Amino acid sequence: MAFILLIETATESCSAAISLEGKIISFRESSGGYNHSEKLTLFIDEAMDMAGIDSSKLDAVCVSRGPGSYTGLRIGVSAAKGICYALGVPLIAISTLDCLASHLADSLGDYNLPAEKPVLLCPMLDARRMEVYTAIYNHKGEKMSNIEAKIIDGDSFEDLIKEHEILIFGNGAEKCMSTLTSPGIQFIKEVEVSARFMSQLAYQRYQEKIFEDVAYFEPFYLKDFIATIPKNKIF
Repeated sequence: MAFILLIETATESCSAAISLEGKIISFRESSGGYNHSEKLTLFIDEAMDMAGIDSSKLDAVCVSRGPGSYTGLRIGVSAAKGICYALGVPLIAISTLDCLASHLADSLGDYNLPAEKPVLLCPMLDARRMEVYTAIYNHKGEKMSNIEAKIIDGDSFEDLIKEHEILIFGNGAEKCMSTLTSPGIQFIKEVEVSARFMSQLAYQRYQEKIFEDVAYFEPFYLKDFIATIPKNKIF
């Protein structure tokens, strides 16, 4: 049996879960703003308590590698690496967008989709300003394009919508709703980032022994961090 601790902190949601053989057996999460440093350790402890295990039973730790919030990713990765060091267990890292796409691919039957066009999945994460982190996946959740930071305009999917139905989802989708109005585009509102969606990909990597170097692993930020000065700064 493989118990894997799953950690997701790439967006304003903070979550931790325990999976057994690729299935979620406990989880704790909150979407109430960027307070991951306060909640993550508590959520990890509570998820293990709910699963009826202690840390000695963990076989691996899986963390969202990004892209996403700089601060959120640092908190999640630091926690995951610390646990791996302490327990001597392997570290697994999964793209935040891959997790979103995999989850929606598994639940496509829940949506009323046209039969005449193949479906493409387009998860989007807020990259601040007018950008989103995004990539294109097929209906199986397999990546078909590189992950990139893009400014979305009305022509962004012009070639794809001629032959495909495109499903857009994630916390970056809302900023594109007024721009992407073509009939071949659907917005799925209820799909958000969560540790619950990491279990199958994490277990697959565990079985294939696809592990990260704990000493050198860093989050996938995609963009360089840009510090800003608060608007109410008085000096």
